[in-house]
Amino acid sequence: MRRVAPILLAALAATPAAAQGPLLNGLFADHAVVQRGRPLPVFGEARPGEAVTVTLGDRTATAKAGANGAWRVDLPAMTAGGPYTLEARAASGASQTVSDVLVGDVWLCSGQSNMELPVERGNNSWSEIRSANDDGLRMAYVDHADSRSPRTTFTKAPAWKAAKPDAVGSFSAACYYMARELRKTDKTPLGLVHASWGGSAIEAWLSPAALRKAGDYGNDIATLELSLKDRPAADRRWGETIKAWWSLRHKGAAGGPWAGDGAWTPAPQGLGVWESWGVPALADFNGMVWFETTATLTAAQAKGAASLEIGMVDEVDTTFVNGVGVGSTSGAGTVRTYPVAAGTLKAGANRIVVSALDTYANGGMYGEAARALVLADGTRIPLTSWRYQIEPKETGEPPRAPWDTLSGVSTLYNGMLAPMGPYAFKGFAWYQGESNTGRPQTYEPLLRELLAERRVGQAADMPALVVQLANYGKPQLAPEDSWWAQVREAQRLAVAKDGHAALAVITDIGDPSDIHPTNKQDVGKRLARGAKRLAGQAVTTGPSPVAARRMGQTVEVVFEQVAERLATRGSDKAIGFELCDAIGCRFADARVEGDRAVVAIPAGLTPIRVRFAWADAPTFNVFDMAGLPLGPFEIAVAP
Repeated sequence: MRRVAPILLAALAATPAAAQGPLLNGLFADHAVVQRGRPLPVFGEARPGEAVTVTLGDRTATAKAGANGAWRVDLPAMTAGGPYTLEARAASGASQTVSDVLVGDVWLCSGQSNMELPVERGNNSWSEIRSANDDGLRMAYVDHADSRSPRTTFTKAPAWKAAKPDAVGSFSAACYYMARELRKTDKTPLGLVHASWGGSAIEAWLSPAALRKAGDYGNDIATLELSLKDRPAADRRWGETIKAWWSLRHKGAAGGPWAGDGAWTPAPQGLGVWESWGVPALADFNGMVWFETTATLTAAQAKGAASLEIGMVDEVDTTFVNGVGVGSTSGAGTVRTYPVAAGTLKAGANRIVVSALDTYANGGMYGEAARALVLADGTRIPLTSWRYQIEPKETGEPPRAPWDTLSGVSTLYNGMLAPMGPYAFKGFAWYQGESNTGRPQTYEPLLRELLAERRVGQAADMPALVVQLANYGKPQLAPEDSWWAQVREAQRLAVAKDGHAALAVITDIGDPSDIHPTNKQDVGKRLARGAKRLAGQAVTTGPSPVAARRMGQTVEVVFEQVAERLATRGSDKAIGFELCDAIGCRFADARVEGDRAVVAIPAGLTPIRVRFAWADAPTFNVFDMAGLPLGPFEIAVAP
């Protein structure tokens, strides 16, 4: 039997099976594609101790469900083909039949909004959708779901659909176009499983075990685990984390907004979107605003537990009662109701403080739901008079609660990846990074652990494809530090160190004014080139730096993966190079020759680093003869 990683077995064992229900994991559904060429795991849930027999074509195997109801068989490897019928039959007589199953290659596509962007929102969508007609290409979409612990089942079982007009339009454009390109030269049945969520950070897609390997996430993981056993205690602990973060950035402050300190201004009655208040400082404000009100109680009313209703907050809140954290939630459309533990309230005035963080568009506390402190006996104490103070931009964004849907730890791994269990995949395509541009220094180890974890239970050399961040943001007028460039470099380094990964560079096909560039056809083609190269085909994936060395008054940079030679567009000079010393970086004249660039050293500069296309939206003109851009990089200059 193929080795199965402990984390996957743990995911399968997390929840007891229901007495009745599907025997098979939700990915085993009509029109599914299963992986060829290796032992095939088939798994699901049955009654504890029950024998389950599985048949696919002429392959049959039997397994016994464990005490928790989880079962698994490994069918002998099959060659590409089909369609087949998959049947699971339990000793009790329960059975499940899945029809029209193909054996081929299966890819998992995941990430945030640029992977999620559907064909119908991309370039040439009308024609692309109408022309889709490939029964050998099947697609399954995993619904959005977050969880504080690993799930064994999907919130909604994915439905497999062939690449036809009624299915292609709503599917991931980058994933679909990658598969379509691969199908042009290889007619092996191809399955795509798409699991993405716009705005998500990479930390949400990793298990706690992988996060511990990637960095210092122990406190967040411990707080998340505490929330499963004692949610009020976890909320108190998180409240202290936010207070410590604020105090660190306000050195010398005696207290904080949660204690009533600061300059408060009466807020409009009913609150609502702060951009509409007519306050100039909030007219186009993205950041944190603190809100405060009080509820006056008698000694008898203050004795018991209560619940706090604060309506909707755009988009993240951490809420305090008398300085004690009682809850934190992300999601602009979520109505917040928080339990207030006995002992938190007091006779007299009770201070309720809400920190509201908004990162884009509108912000504030809004909605028609009445805000109130609800006592144990049902008495409602209305919360109608609020004050506010604006947190200075210089403070920066606060950390997110570990159970935050999109920016927490393991939340999307638990809700969307763990339910896949050991489903067999050919490869993994990842398109994410925008949400991590505020902390680029942590991205490389996180990405390396993500790729490693996706291979757990799969082939050790499973190909992984990574889309580098596109060009987005203001034009570059001078050498500058760039968080976007730093994330791109982290992506490049993680892929270079992997051995079984390829990078799709797209800094030439983005849209500086749109974080969601609509040219996903070329993204798919570049992903497909990476897949072909990792499969051993003689294709390149674009120029990548090997080494830089000082040669007199120039620095010579050598590249690999160059199709024929390097070339410049629109000029005989190579635009986009910078040379850096210990003080800073300067633009440098350069030219390209074959598979290398020669960069002239500016007067008075002793170069220690060379970098290229180093900006949010870089300007450059170096490509190879396959039309692939020289990707952004920063490397040391050898003497």
